[in-house]
Amino acid sequence: MEDKGLFFAAQTIQNACGTQAILSVILNNDSADTNTPATKGGSAYAINIGNGLREFKDFTAGFASELRGEALSNSSLIRTTHNSFARSSPFADETQREAAGTEDVFHFIGYVPRNDTLYELDGLQPYPISHGPCTLEEFPEKIIPVLQRRIERYPAGEVRFNLMAVCRDLRIRAQEIGDLEALAREKRKRTQWEWENALRKHNFVGFTGEILKGVVKQKLKNGEYEKWVKDAKEATEKRLTEKRKKGEQVEE
Repeated sequence: MEDKGLFFAAQTIQNACGTQAILSVILNNDSADTNTPATKGGSAYAINIGNGLREFKDFTAGFASELRGEALSNSSLIRTTHNSFARSSPFADETQREAAGTEDVFHFIGYVPRNDTLYELDGLQPYPISHGPCTLEEFPEKIIPVLQRRIERYPAGEVRFNLMAVCRDLRIRAQEIGDLEALAREKRKRTQWEWENALRKHNFVGFTGEILKGVVKQKLKNGEYEKWVKDAKEATEKRLTEKRKKGEQVEE
């Protein structure tokens, strides 16, 4: 059963667990105004979520988690923001789509202290999971064993885990303390992030096709095309043979 005031939404669409985990954190640490003192059981570091998310949270306040998840997936604000970071995928194989329940292999979830309780907010679960009493000050210490238990579910050699925190913009902190070096570093990081996101969203299929046509044309002109194709086939067969020897799965 959900605690009063706790925001929890079921995940109803694929490939949105990262966005949903972030929303689970910020919508449970929100304030209409960043200068408003925290209420009892709330966060001392309240986030000003803006009018759009405020309206969404107020609108879905009385919804069941499944209906709240549907409302989340239908929100134009959230969908547009999520898609602005989506990777370009010109080829979509509908036969390879898996059910949302299989996403646990690579899946983001949120952990928040709310109403003096540590909650695990996983949109693939039917309800929030309580991990016992936890104040905001205790959160950094009490989250450690919870994360360790989750990691222990997987084989000992598994290392594909990511731990991220929703935090205050480090540029603001750098400005407040007058750390110009840190401020410049944070600005460089965001410039790089913008460039990486632009590349992620771009469709390079046409560009790649033109390069390939240019290479083929040059090989034909120099009389090297047949040898080029032969060498490529031999190199591919060599790689496949090495994979078979190692016991790796090979797609023919």
